[in-house]
Amino acid sequence: MSETLPSSLALELARVTEAGAIAAARWLGRGDKNAADKAAVDAMRDALESCPISGVVVIGEGEKDEAPMLYIGEEVGAGGPAVDIAVDPLEGTTLTAKGQPNALSTFAIAPRGTMFNPGPAVYMEKMAGGPAIADLLDLDRPIEDLLGAIAERRGCAVRDLGVVVLDRDRHMEMIGRMREAGARVRLIPDGDVAGSLMPIRAGTGIDLLWGVGGTPEGVLSAAAIRSVGGRIIGRLWPRTDEERAAIVAAGLDVERVLDTDDLVASQDALFAATGVSDGDLVHGVRFGAAQVETQTIVLRGQDRAQRVIGSTLDVEASVRRIPGSGY
Repeated sequence: MSETLPSSLALELARVTEAGAIAAARWLGRGDKNAADKAAVDAMRDALESCPISGVVVIGEGEKDEAPMLYIGEEVGAGGPAVDIAVDPLEGTTLTAKGQPNALSTFAIAPRGTMFNPGPAVYMEKMAGGPAIADLLDLDRPIEDLLGAIAERRGCAVRDLGVVVLDRDRHMEMIGRMREAGARVRLIPDGDVAGSLMPIRAGTGIDLLWGVGGTPEGVLSAAAIRSVGGRIIGRLWPRTDEERAAIVAAGLDVERVLDTDDLVASQDALFAATGVSDGDLVHGVRFGAAQVETQTIVLRGQDRAQRVIGSTLDVEASVRRIPGSGY
C-alpha cells in the first residue's frame, strides 16, 4: 500500500471545499436545505474535475435521506494518486437552511483501500477525544466512571469537563446521567463532524464527543482525527431488525467496536473543511461586493500538520468556476 500523497494536495482539497462552501452559503438562512445541498454537490463535483487525484467515493452523503450526492463508487479527479474519498459537500444542511453555526463543506482522502465502507449501516454510536485521554475511551464503561477518569487525567473536577452531544431524543437518558455526574453538556442540532473535532482542537471547551450519529460522518471524522492525533471509536447502530440483518449480510459485525485505525487504516490521510456558517472551527463564507472570503481547516496526517487557510477570491472568478454560487 503506497503512502505517498504529496503535501500539495492539501491546497487542492481546500479549493474543493471552498467551492462547496461558497455555493452552499448563498442559501444560508433561506430555509431550503435541499437547494443548499445540491448547490454544494454541483460546485464540488465541478471543482473535482481538475483535482490531481484518481479518486473513488467510498463515503458519500445522501442515501439516508435521498438528498443530492456524490454517490458511492463515483470516480472523480483529473488523474494522480489513487485514493479513497469521504465527502460531505454540506455537513449541516439544516444548519444552513436555518442560518445556524457550524455548517461545513468537508472532504477527506486516504490511499486506495484504506477507508471503512459501512455498507447499509447508516448510524453508529461514537465517542471521540484528544490524545491526552485517547486510551480512556470506552463505549461500554459507565459514563459516570469515564467522566471521572477523564477529570482525573485532566487534573480537574468533572464539573470542569465539556461534552458535546447531538440533540436527539435517543440521547436524553445519557445526557441526564452526564449532567447528574456534573459535566457540562453542549447540545448541537446537527453537524457531528464539527462535534468530533471540538475535543481535538484546543480552545473549544469540549473534552469529549458522545452519541449516535451518521456512519459516514464517523469515517470523515476519523480521517481528520487520524491526521492530527486523538481517537474516535464507534459501533454500528442498526435502527431496525431489517437493517441489522442487512448489515450482517454485508459481512459487518454490529457488536464490534471500531477504532480509528479501522475507520481509516492509513496515517497518510488529508482532511479539509471550509466554513459555510461561522462556527467553532472556522468562520463562514463572507460575501462582499467584489470579493468572497473563506476559511478552511486543513489537516495532514504524514506530518500532523494543522493549518487554517484564509482565502480571498474574486467574485467574477468565483462565478465562472462555481456553478450554483448565486452570482
